[in-house]
Amino acid sequence: MKDSKPLSKPPSPGSGRGGLNAEIQSRIGHQRRAMYDDVVRQGVPDRFAELIRKLDESEAAKMSADPAVAKNDGRD
Repeated sequence: MKDSKPLSKPPSPGSGRGGLNAEIQSRIGHQRRAMYDDVVRQGVPDRFAELIRKLDESEAAKMSADPAVAKNDGRD
């Protein structure tokens, strides 16, 4: 059986050993922003917007039917 060596911790990003430098981090940040901006520009699909509208209508109907529901919106 081999002697087991204690596992060493991986170097932290700012330690200068194996971490990502500021330029690489900046490039990754710009690429992520570009990707997420593209997703945001796509908008909400019509079927999701319709589901949200129906849920909102259902919630409004519950609140108008029972004023106690309006006081307790489930966020307690």
